Amino acid sequence: MTVRSPAAHVDSWYSRSAHPAPAHPRLQGRETADVVVLGAGLTGLSAALELAQAGLSVIVVEARRVGWGASGRNGGQVIFGFGCEQPKIAAMVGPELSRRMFDWSIEGVRLVRERIATHGIDAGWRDGHAHVAIKPRHIDELNAWQDDLATNYGYALPWWDREQLRAQLDSPRYLGALYDPASGHLHPLNYTLGLARAAVAAGVRIFEHSPVVSLTRGARPVLRTAEGEAEGAFCVLAGNALVHGIAPELDDKIMPVGTYVGATAPLGEERARALIRNGMAVADINWALDYFRLSEDHRLLFGGRASYSTLPPPNLPGTMQRRMTRVFPQLEGVKFEQVWGGLIDISLNRAPHWGRLGDNVYFAQGFSGHGVAATGLAGRIVAEAIRGQSERLDAFAKIGHRNFPGGRALRTPLLVAAMAWFKLRDALW
Repeated sequence: MTVRSPAAHVDSWYSRSAHPAPAHPRLQGRETADVVVLGAGLTGLSAALELAQAGLSVIVVEARRVGWGASGRNGGQVIFGFGCEQPKIAAMVGPELSRRMFDWSIEGVRLVRERIATHGIDAGWRDGHAHVAIKPRHIDELNAWQDDLATNYGYALPWWDREQLRAQLDSPRYLGALYDPASGHLHPLNYTLGLARAAVAAGVRIFEHSPVVSLTRGARPVLRTAEGEAEGAFCVLAGNALVHGIAPELDDKIMPVGTYVGATAPLGEERARALIRNGMAVADINWALDYFRLSEDHRLLFGGRASYSTLPPPNLPGTMQRRMTRVFPQLEGVKFEQVWGGLIDISLNRAPHWGRLGDNVYFAQGFSGHGVAATGLAGRIVAEAIRGQSERLDAFAKIGHRNFPGGRALRTPLLVAAMAWFKLRDALW
């Protein structure tokens, strides 16, 4: 077995600082297992690990490398909840089930911590996350959210006024924060590679460089590649934004969106800690939000500037640098050494889209930029359903999902126009 080089992934600070990991063979010929999984990201590996620990044989088929997609190059923020506001979920499924789903989201955060500890995954975990206010209306929104979380979900979070926030975050941009000590952040690629190691140790077989070209459904679903096929009693589809045509009824329920992260040159420990004294991760609550945190080697990792056309914005490094210096004027002149991006999947209502197709094909998609914790939860819930405990998956299947309007030709232009309105709202109100 050979050792993976950093160049195996999209060039990023994550790939350059990734721990060595074994390469996995291509899928060639016919392989069988109890469960076959499409996608070696956080969702697929989480499901595979849970199933293998329960004694089932599992094959994971990956088009490129373990963690090549969003799982290995996202913002690294591990936070409660889902991609849409909890009141929206409550309106769809009722307050009682919404409360249970929220509790499950907390389980997703806890699950990340537990897996790091159980499997000895060195992913640079740091405690703490703050949602920050830029404008007075954001203070009102965050205070209303704080009250809703405490009153309806039993999740009490402290409010930091401007002075309290400034004691931890050296930025003049923000007016206050809702702080969560139980959320946090990590190195997502090292976490994903660690999950893969844990899955292999539990007996999972992983095949890389094996893009799936078709799914044959039936009593024993088959994932086919150019060189082989994997057959199982059950199948899990966990490719998210990077899969098209394998299960057409899922395609129009999600939209690929480009997201981008940059890493500055090392700032030095003293300068970095002066920016974020408690080491927390931070995100504002604009529609086109900024999010940032410190790396283990004292860089600022700064994300934002999503592209709803999926095309990288022009002069992306320059745009990212301007956004960064609005937050930290003291970093004027500090350059990004790397800026990278990739596709995530969003659902129309931003709620998770998890369920089954027929009796034995399961899927999880629609993480909507909120997936580091939710993907692990999704994998666990799908694994429970395969083992005959489907109550939690059935609960998520009650969330209604519509196709993006406009069909394949017009849905991207329509989304771009809608997002332009929300960005204008961020700027003017």
